[in-house]
Amino acid sequence: MADPKGFLNHGREVAKSRPVEERVKDWSEVYVPGSLLPIISKQASRCMDCGIPFCHNGCPLGNLIPEWNDYAYREDWAAASERLHATNNFPEFTGRLCPAPCESACVLGINQPPVTIKNVEVSIIDKAWETGDVAPQIPERLSGKTVAVVGSGPAGLAAAQQLTRAGHTVAVYERADRIGGLLRYGIPEFKMEKRHINRRIEQMRAEGTRFRTGIEIGRDLKATDLKKRYDAVVLAVGATTARDLSVPGRELKGIYQAMEYLPLANKVQEGDYVAPPISAEGKHVVVIGGGDTGADCVGTAHRQGAASVTQLEIMPRPNDDRHPVNQPWPTFPMLYKVTSAHEEGGERVYSVSTTHFEGDEDGNVQWLHLTEVEFIDGRLTPKPGTERKIPAQLVTLAMGFTGTDQENGLVEQFGLELDERGNIARDEDYQTNVPGVFVAGDAGRGQSLIVWAIAEGRSAARGVDRHLTGASELPAPIRPTDRALMV
Repeated sequence: MADPKGFLNHGREVAKSRPVEERVKDWSEVYVPGSLLPIISKQASRCMDCGIPFCHNGCPLGNLIPEWNDYAYREDWAAASERLHATNNFPEFTGRLCPAPCESACVLGINQPPVTIKNVEVSIIDKAWETGDVAPQIPERLSGKTVAVVGSGPAGLAAAQQLTRAGHTVAVYERADRIGGLLRYGIPEFKMEKRHINRRIEQMRAEGTRFRTGIEIGRDLKATDLKKRYDAVVLAVGATTARDLSVPGRELKGIYQAMEYLPLANKVQEGDYVAPPISAEGKHVVVIGGGDTGADCVGTAHRQGAASVTQLEIMPRPNDDRHPVNQPWPTFPMLYKVTSAHEEGGERVYSVSTTHFEGDEDGNVQWLHLTEVEFIDGRLTPKPGTERKIPAQLVTLAMGFTGTDQENGLVEQFGLELDERGNIARDEDYQTNVPGVFVAGDAGRGQSLIVWAIAEGRSAARGVDRHLTGASELPAPIRPTDRALMV
């Protein structure tokens, strides 16, 4: 245990953010560089090393949280990094992007603010990179087996790294021009600078993983041809089919899916554009969808100089605190969150539904018409007399995703079966109905968190390894049927 009285002597203290007026003028991460290390030892000391550490249950990766908290408290960064990497391939990703269900399950959180697990995690890995404790793990011998991983998001990268280290020859196929999937083009730079992805890619290259960009399986290369080339295939193609909004005026110019809007801003940071083809500059922006992707659109619009930003959510405003009956500890509660993007301005409107869009004579969206809604007999119903319109010259739809892409032919060409939710079906080893073809991440689970994606990639790698060699010592933290700790 780090410090038996740590949770009594120290309150919760999180990373400091740069001033709003400063950070909205650039695309760097919002936190003050180096602000965590001076406080992280005390924060790690708040961990009680519980007899039953429920933080392990909150995190699907099974992170050894009390162990690396203890090492962080003692400032043994090499040992902390080793324990962190024992269960997580990419802690610098999760430490920046995960909503931290581990903290919701922290035992200290029953009656105090929980341990800052996410901040401790990112401090450990950033220190490990700084001190050279993150090195390629090159396999001692090669198996002679080949694996294709389709998709380079967190699930695909985790599966690829695990299989490469097991001695297989792995090639990752990505349809975009750069590796990273939604980590690269869906996550804004101010949430995670892409240098963190780049150095992981270099580590994986040094280990032997090969990368093929600009190749979409199903279109540029037939799925049947891919299967002939490799002994096994892992599909980590995500759930990229966006939920649309079927209301009058949807065809107007200026209305985009979030994943049409966000990647262009990221491409500016990559140097592909001087200015994004879709920009919020000087416009009244409306973001439909109250989740993290919506918040990403809000923060991006602020940095592009939007005249105003309004975020709409059809559901009621969440509670500020955990409900002891409906969302008891240690479940992951749906609480009102103020992200860094929300700190920067804009308006958030709850319990409203879009009825239609109104445009100008040139077909450009100008107004969004909405109505308030309420639950009646368990259904969201419009409230009479609450209709109004708000200015909207750029609208982004951030309402989630409905399943994996089927338009590119990948599902049909492989002959894959889907489950009742439209996800690619798989067995306990993550293998689809097609022998030698496996699926990991959102493509099999549905839209989920980054920690679940990495856990799936690691678990699917074990299934592939066992398929290729007859046995496997790779870890499998979750089963395909496992779900988050919910009421």
